[in-house]
Amino acid sequence: MIGALRQSDGRQLTSLATPIAMTQLAQVAVSTTNIALMGTLGVQQVAAGGLALVLFNQIRTMCVGLITGTGNQVATVVSRAEKQGRRADIQVREVVRSSFLIATLAGVLGGAVLIGLGWALRWLGQDAAVLADARPMMVALAPGLVPCLWFQALRQYTIGMQRPQALLLVTLGSVALNLVLALAFMHGWLGLPELGLTGIGVATSLVFLITFGVFWAMVRRDAKLSATLPIRMWPVHVATVREELRLGTPIALTYGSEAGMFSVLALVMGSLGAAALAAHNIVYQLVYIVFQVAIGLSHGASILVSRAVAREEFTHARTVAWLALRLAGVVALLTGIAYVVVPDLVLRPFLVDSDPATVRLAHTLLLIAIVLQFFDAAQNIGVGLLRGLKDTKAGFRLSLVGYWAVGLPTALLLAFPFHLQAAGVWWGLTAGLATTAVLMLRRYFALLHVREQEHPRVLAGSLGH
Repeated sequence: MIGALRQSDGRQLTSLATPIAMTQLAQVAVSTTNIALMGTLGVQQVAAGGLALVLFNQIRTMCVGLITGTGNQVATVVSRAEKQGRRADIQVREVVRSSFLIATLAGVLGGAVLIGLGWALRWLGQDAAVLADARPMMVALAPGLVPCLWFQALRQYTIGMQRPQALLLVTLGSVALNLVLALAFMHGWLGLPELGLTGIGVATSLVFLITFGVFWAMVRRDAKLSATLPIRMWPVHVATVREELRLGTPIALTYGSEAGMFSVLALVMGSLGAAALAAHNIVYQLVYIVFQVAIGLSHGASILVSRAVAREEFTHARTVAWLALRLAGVVALLTGIAYVVVPDLVLRPFLVDSDPATVRLAHTLLLIAIVLQFFDAAQNIGVGLLRGLKDTKAGFRLSLVGYWAVGLPTALLLAFPFHLQAAGVWWGLTAGLATTAVLMLRRYFALLHVREQEHPRVLAGSLGH
C-alpha cells in the first residue's frame, strides 16, 4: 500500500513539476540567449549586460515571491471546498484579483528601483565604463517587469488549480522571437534603431508582454480555468490582499535574501575586475538553468503539500518531499558530469570572444558549481515545502542565517584574507546555500512530526486511503 502511495505521489509530482520546469527552462533560455548575444559584443558587454540582468532578476525574484503564495491559496480554497462538497469559484476569483493587483504595483515600483540602481552603483566601487553600458539596458528592462509578473500571477493560478498549462511551445517561440528582436535592435535591422547592448533589453521587455498575452488567451480557452478566471480585475477585497501579502511577503524576503546574496557577490566580483564579473555571469547563468528544474519541483511539491495538509494526510507530505529532493539530486548529478567531462562544450556558447583570464576563471567556477547547484536546488525545494505548510516566516529567518550569517562572511573571508578571490566567493556562496538547505529541510520535517503527533489517527487513516 505504501509503495502504491509513493507511485501515486511520484506521478502527481512529475505531472505538476514537469510543465512548470519545462516552461521555466524555456523562459530562462531567453536570458541565456541574451548572455550569448552579449558575448559577441565583447567581455565588457558581458560584464555590463550580465550585471543588468542580475539586478533585474534580483528585483523580479522578490516581486514574484509576493504572488507565489497564490497557487497555495487557490489549492487550499479548492481542497477545502471539495471536502465540504461545494464550489469555490468566488473565493478563487478573489485570490486571483488580489494577485494581479499586487503584481501590477510591485512591477511598477520594481522597475523604478531598477532604473535608480543604475546610478546608485557608482558609489559601490563598480567599473565606470561597465556601469555606463549597463544603465541604458536597465532602463530598457524595467517596463518588462509588469507583464512578467502578470504572467507569473496567471501561472500560479493554473498551478493552484492543478492545471499547469503546456507552455513549452509558447516559451520556445518566445526564445526565437527574442533572438530575432534582439538582433534587430542590436544591429539596426528592418529600419530599427541600432541600440547595441540596450537592444537586448528592449527585445526582452517586448517578449514578456507578448508571452503574457498568449498565455492569457490559452487560459481563457481552457473550459475549467476560464470558469473561475475573473475577466475584470475588480472588486478587490482588502482582506484577501492582506492575506496574500501575509503569505507572500516572507516568501519575497526569502527569495530576495538568496538573490540579494548573489547580487552582492556579483558586485564583489565586479570589484575584482571585468574578467571576474564576466566569468561569474556566465557560470551563474548555467547554474540558473539547472535551478529552473528545482523551481518546478518546488512549486509542484508545495501544491501537493498544501492539498495533503488540508486533508490531514501528513504521510503524503513527507513522501513528496523526499521524492522532490531525489529528483533534484539526479538532475544535479547529470549536469555535474557534463561540467567535468565536456566543460569547453558547456561554456562555448558564452565565450565567443573572451580573454584567457575569463576562460580560466569560468572553468574554475564551473567545477565549484557542481556542488553549489545541488544545495541551491535543495534550499529552493525547502522553501516550497515550508510554503505548503504556510510557514513562510521561518523560511525567511533561516535564509538570513544561511545566506548572510554564513554565506556572505565566508565568501568575503575566502576571497580576500585567504586570497582565493573569485573561487573563494563561490565557495562561500556554496556554504551559504548548503546551510540554508539543511535548516529549511530540518524545519519542514520537524513540523510534520509535530503535526502527526497532534493527529495520531491521521497516519493510519492515510495509509488506508
